[in-house]
Amino acid sequence: MKILVINCGSSSIKFKLFEMPEETLISYGSVEKIGEEISIFKYIGKTKLEKKIKIDNHQIGLELIANTLLENEIKNIEEIKGVGHRVVHGGEGFEKSVIIDENVIKKIEDYIFLAPLHNPHNLSGIKGCIKIFPKSTQVAAFDTAFHTTLPKVSNLYAIPYSFYEKYKIRKYGFHGTSHRYVARRVSEIMGKGKYELNAITCHLGNGCSITAIKNGKSFDTSMGLTPLEGLIMGTRSGDLDPGVILYFLERLNLDISEVSEILNKKSGLLGISEVSNDFRNLLPLYNKDEKVTLAIDMFCYRLKKYIGSYMAVLGKVDAIIFTGGIGENVPLVREKSLNDMELFGIVLDLEKNKEIVGKEGEISKDSSQVKIFVIPTNEELRIAFDTYQLIVNSGFNQ
Repeated sequence: MKILVINCGSSSIKFKLFEMPEETLISYGSVEKIGEEISIFKYIGKTKLEKKIKIDNHQIGLELIANTLLENEIKNIEEIKGVGHRVVHGGEGFEKSVIIDENVIKKIEDYIFLAPLHNPHNLSGIKGCIKIFPKSTQVAAFDTAFHTTLPKVSNLYAIPYSFYEKYKIRKYGFHGTSHRYVARRVSEIMGKGKYELNAITCHLGNGCSITAIKNGKSFDTSMGLTPLEGLIMGTRSGDLDPGVILYFLERLNLDISEVSEILNKKSGLLGISEVSNDFRNLLPLYNKDEKVTLAIDMFCYRLKKYIGSYMAVLGKVDAIIFTGGIGENVPLVREKSLNDMELFGIVLDLEKNKEIVGKEGEISKDSSQVKIFVIPTNEELRIAFDTYQLIVNSGFNQ
């Protein structure tokens, strides 16, 4: 059964086509710089393509993807039995992936105010694919779903309780599909049932989050009501004193949109280094440029602080897992965030750490009580699996 997975961003579409349940990747690619003068289309399958053309909107991008699949991988559009969509915010309404209907679309629209930078574009992908693949089962997989198991002690803020009751202001968490995927993979590696694992999962990319997983379920996580809370990220500030926002508003006379722009797009690694939000640009300058060095050191310090706090929360920890572009490819971050933690049973093997880049592997010493893994995330495969399961169990497209 062919399953297409779609991830629509503000100016991009990423896609992967799988054969399920074999979990075979047939083709993949992306549409980038949508709406700009020159857009970039990349496709890797039976053929390898790269085109620089103007793509005005997501609908045109999706049609380009569909036509390319027809030219290379499928004979007709109905061969694609399911389309799985990454949706960032599902609020309290969705505890797992679901088949999309009008009610689901309405709820995703209702949560736009919680994820204004993401949900509208996720919806564009859904509505576009309904037109292009009318016979396919459309499925929504929510970044927040894995975190619906958070207890109130970890998901509520210490503000008047009525704000939660009336407006559902609470921690929701994100990157849930990634955290779930790497945790399940490590459960397999360690020979544990998926609900037997206690782990700390570190998803580190341009967006970063860390999750405490207790008995296979999310117990605490760093991102909150929005993806702004928690770790230092590429352009996001992560945790800060709320008084800073008041200072921006009251003393510097900035308006809300200006504050949002600073905290979401001008802070984090970019804000401190004043060079880049991309680790690939920062690493060559480490220990050479003072602000770049400070940015990386702060990034690792914040990560280490969260790891320590989640060790305390979980008590017993079986594994620490690194994933995402930074987590998978930057040994320096893993080393600096775990150094001097032998007292907690965490012993990193420095040689293994240097060797494991962009691939799966254990990087802890045999003496380490807490095992340390690098697991490349595969959110798309997880979404494809959920989509396949929903189709089979519902009787669609049999």
